[in-house]
Parts: sequence; structure tokens; C-alpha cells
Amino acid sequence: MNLKPATTMSSTLTLLLIIIISTITTASATTIGVTYIPSSTQPPPEQVAATLKSLKITAVRLPLPSPSLIQAFFYTNISLFLSIPNNLLHNISTNRSVASRWLYTYVVPFYPRALITAISVGNNVNASSGDDVIGAVRNVHQSLTDLGIRKITVSTTFSFVDIMMTSFPPSSAEFEEPVNTRLLTPLLQFLTETNSSFFVNLFPYFVYKLRAEIPIGFALFENQPYSFRDDVITGVRYRNLFDMMVDAVIAALTVSGHADMPVVVTETGWPSGGLVNEGEGEGDAHPVYARMYLNGLVSHLRSGGGTPLRKEGVAQAYVYEVFDTNTSFVNQAAGRLGTGLHWGFMHPNMSMKFKIDFSGGFCVIDSMLVRVVFSLVIGMLMF
Repeated sequence: MNLKPATTMSSTLTLLLIIIISTITTASATTIGVTYIPSSTQPPPEQVAATLKSLKITAVRLPLPSPSLIQAFFYTNISLFLSIPNNLLHNISTNRSVASRWLYTYVVPFYPRALITAISVGNNVNASSGDDVIGAVRNVHQSLTDLGIRKITVSTTFSFVDIMMTSFPPSSAEFEEPVNTRLLTPLLQFLTETNSSFFVNLFPYFVYKLRAEIPIGFALFENQPYSFRDDVITGVRYRNLFDMMVDAVIAALTVSGHADMPVVVTETGWPSGGLVNEGEGEGDAHPVYARMYLNGLVSHLRSGGGTPLRKEGVAQAYVYEVFDTNTSFVNQAAGRLGTGLHWGFMHPNMSMKFKIDFSGGFCVIDSMLVRVVFSLVIGMLMF
């Protein structure tokens, strides 16, 4: 009896299965998280944590952590990204025991019941705090190692507008001086040695406000024939401002010798309104634009398409923010454009300002590919 056709069919089906599995793996989408800053006008953290879980949000960034806030996320399977305030950097950099005390307050009592995965030592840091940042990051990392905790990433967070000297076109991007020499160069070496990620706050809103030639649709992920910009050096076509900014960071990392370093977008969003400086118009801070940006962002990140310079895209991106906190952006070069802007996507009663679908942000499979593979399998079975 000739078993060759059956063997051939089995091998072919195995190959198709491998293709499908490979597709699922390579199309893995960016983890999409949110920034949560509690206040007395909001529901209790336990209620907020439950609501975020119901929205299928799998990662939360806590810029102002507290023991009770962290405890609210016990056993939720939501990963937590904690921040250490800038005013502690000097003491932590000069005294490792201060780093240990912070960890014993915010990490040790809760980990791993609270799924803490990352710590940012400072936020929107700059060249003037270079020595403190490097020393503090190293001491926090070493203190975690001494505690036997090796699965928490330690880095610091920069603002895009503070560190980029040339950002457009993306292929020509470089880091600004003196922050590059004084802070980024030693930090990037440390991050490479510890397999850590580069954290950056990235707001297309601010770049759009600073550059009059950028159309609003390009900043809002609007799918229109004219919503594109070309890199005049490489000819690469960009369909949204977010990807251009991410690729500018990736290009600058490449120039610095760290082409493969993962990038985490720690803050991104679009204001839906808020107070403005006297005499300034802020018509672009609008609920319609905020909805367009956030839904466009989530859809783009969930697609798994990455950016032109990095197929896998950013490792994580955190939407800023859950509730309006009227935050003034310290060290944001574009801060003069307006203060007290409303960035939240939820009202204090936890109703959504507009619909955002956070679910399904893990992996995607091209529907056409699924149909083709399915048809081939059925055809071979019938044959």
C-alpha cells in the first residue's frame, strides 16, 4: 500500500500550522496601558482597578504610587509601572540605603501579588540631573538584585521634546546635547547591560502645535489620501505622526549604538479640553480630536504593524491618562502652549468620555491570511 500521499498531506498541513503559529507570534501587538493618578475626587482605587480590568486593560502606570494604591491591584493580573519622584533622585544616588527603603515601602510588601514589572527612576529628567539619575538608577537596580528580584525593569523617563536635537526627517534624528553626552550615553550603556528598555513621553499633540506644516489628520491617525509625510532622505512614507516620532527615537538610538533597544512610550495622549493661557486659543484640545487620537492609536498598536524602522514597534505604550488631573507638564518645551489641559478619557464617575476599545491588544492575525489557509486546508482534505 502506498502511504506517500498521506505523508505528503501530513507534512503540508504541518507546514501550514507552522505558518499560522508564526503569524500569531510575529504579529504580536504592543501592550497598551494607561496612566492612573488618584485624587480625592475620584472613586477608591479598588473600584478603579476593577473597572480598568473590566475594560481589558492589562498594564497601568502609577506616577504617584502609594502602598494602598498598589495594594488595590493585588491579583488583578494587571502589570504595574511605578515611578520614583525626581526630588528623591539625589538622595538615592548618593545612598543606596535610601533606594532600599523606597523598595521596602513600595515593592517588597506587595510583589508579586501586585505584578510590578517596571520602575522609572524619575520622570522628564534632563542633563542638569545627569549624575543623580545615573547613580539613582544603578542603586535601585542593585538594591532589587540584592533582594533577589530580577524581573523588574529599571530605567528613567525622558520627554521627546527635551532630548531630540533633530527629529525630522526621522532617519536624520539625533539626541540633543548636552543631555546626550552627560546622561544618555552612560544610561544607554547601563540599559544594554541590564536588558532594560528606553522610556520616553511622546505627545504628537505638542509637536503638531509647534510645527504649523503638520496637518491635523496626520497627527490624529486619520486615514485619508493626503495624511502622509515622506522621509526625504530614505523615501519612507509615514501615515501618522506617532510613528514618525517613534522612528526618530529609534534612529537616534541607532546612531548611539543601541539599535535594538526596546522602546516604551510612557505617556501619550490628546487633550479633550481644559484651561488655557490668557490670550491663547486651544481649539485643538477637543473631545472629538481626543477620541480620534486615542482610537487611532489603540487600533494602530493593536494591528501589530509596527513602524517603518521597527517591525515590532514599541514594546509598550501608556495612554495619558485615566482621569483629568490638570497636570502641568514640567520640562515640556511646548508647555507654554497651555496649562491645565484635560487628558483623561474617563469622568470621575468612571463613565467613558468616548468609547475606546482596549480589548484584544495581544495578538492579531490577518483575516485574509486565515481565509486563504483555511481554504487550502479544506481543499487538500477533500483531495
